[in-house]
Amino acid sequence: MPSLKDIKRRIKSVKNTQQITKAMKMVSAAKLKRAQDEIVAARPYAEKLLGLITSLASKTSPESHPLLSSSGGPKTGVILITSDRGLCGSFNTVLLRTIERFIKDKADGDLNLYLIGRRSMEHFKRRSINIAASRNFGSGRPSYSQAVQVAEDVTNAFLRGELDSVHIIYSQFQSALTQTPVIQQLLPISTPKSEEEDKGETQVEFIFEPSSDEVLSNLLPKYVEVQAFRALLESSASEHGARMTSMDSASKNAAQMINGLTLKYNRLRQAAITKELMEIIGGAEALKG
Repeated sequence: MPSLKDIKRRIKSVKNTQQITKAMKMVSAAKLKRAQDEIVAARPYAEKLLGLITSLASKTSPESHPLLSSSGGPKTGVILITSDRGLCGSFNTVLLRTIERFIKDKADGDLNLYLIGRRSMEHFKRRSINIAASRNFGSGRPSYSQAVQVAEDVTNAFLRGELDSVHIIYSQFQSALTQTPVIQQLLPISTPKSEEEDKGETQVEFIFEPSSDEVLSNLLPKYVEVQAFRALLESSASEHGARMTSMDSASKNAAQMINGLTLKYNRLRQAAITKELMEIIGGAEALKG
């Protein structure tokens, strides 16, 4: 049975842990607000860019641009975005399970991984899967230059014929409580039909200078960069949301532990005092006799 001193030491230890979890929750909450604002700004741009590419691609054949055409081969590149640190609940675990299912589905294919985040690097460092590139996610906000590096790696490999398709796996931010793992095909770029085509409406004709093909050729690499940047922003917001929720839960659990240990401490202390009083009373009665 633990002594009063042991319980008191444990209460102090849990209180120190609670202070840390509360501080981490506040830091993540502040970072989450900035990350949410960046996501709100980035999503419309990425969607509008896809709409423009879809409009231009509908006027040309997929074979006219290497980033639009698919060879249908088995060589697949996968970009996985996780965090560098833990203490963010099931954020990394869900992403790692998602890519494991993806790898299982592509068991007959040739996989090349492009890892972002220390957690993914630690998970795959002892596996037999080829890691084409790996880099830390970074502690600050994602930069566009970071997305450009990732996009250039996979785009150049795709154009050289080293990859037949490229997918990106990241966590899409819904709210502080909800983050959804997403598997998105990055290359070859798929261009869904526009709303006008679906409705059978006549599309507005634009005049492009120098030409629509040249504009499209310049926009396609930019689209890959923007999608990679959006995935980094989504992952950053998801990580902060998951960590804030996890630290809030940890703080509440610590408070419950402190209450339980305090109650136990008071009961043991009361029992010790009662025992001492009984000994004193027993000694006094013995002296009277």
